[in-house]
Amino acid sequence: MERPVAVITGASSGIGEVFARKLAPQYDLLLVARNLRRLTELAAELSAKHGGKVNVLAADLSDAADLRAVADRIADEPNLSLLVNNAGFGFRGRFWEADLDAIERMHRLHIMALVRLSHAALRILVPQNRGAIINLASIASFVQRAGSASYGATKSWVAAFSEGLYVDLKQAKSAVTIQALCPGFTYSGFHDVMGEDRARLARASFWLSAEQVVDESLAALSKGTLFVIPGWRYKWLAAIVRSLPSWLKLKLETRGF
Repeated sequence: MERPVAVITGASSGIGEVFARKLAPQYDLLLVARNLRRLTELAAELSAKHGGKVNVLAADLSDAADLRAVADRIADEPNLSLLVNNAGFGFRGRFWEADLDAIERMHRLHIMALVRLSHAALRILVPQNRGAIINLASIASFVQRAGSASYGATKSWVAAFSEGLYVDLKQAKSAVTIQALCPGFTYSGFHDVMGEDRARLARASFWLSAEQVVDESLAALSKGTLFVIPGWRYKWLAAIVRSLPSWLKLKLETRGF
């Protein structure tokens, strides 16, 4: 019996790698990332341990040709059951001082890649009336942080886009599930790439493990929860922020939460 297929982007490390490890016992996998060596090592490990098929595709999803190749590969997966749009990156700096190429790359990766891959996936999942898409948003979808204008904006878009897909699917009476996963600070290598000191960003109690983020995501998937915010501190923060008048929210964002 053929197993369902899960496609995971940004699968070579961090949250994406943990998704691969958690899903490998039940799914065949297609792992997508730029680091072919790491993908190949992970695929060999998971295949040997769980016996499923683990294919890899090295791609930079901010590149139009690579994105097209991944979308085409998804379109050719008749057993597709789950797409995890996890690939992403961050940087810190005032918008007008930041490198414009990096900003544009972030917008292509966080927005256009997600659009293209989600479209390819839904054209399989909706006719079969099954499956799910998990989009990596962020707690930054709800509260802005100085020096992260593009990151906050793109993650807010991910949350809004996911909500729009959710509404479309519900109106169509589709069984396909959409989830916007909104973690806060997570031990994943994300901030190491940015060269940020974790201790200066937040107290240790605010840091989540990638395992906790993925476990809460997968636990909520069967319930059809749209917005999944791992960790009680971040659930509390999101609830408070959503209840604030706009003037007070802006004041707190400017001063720094």
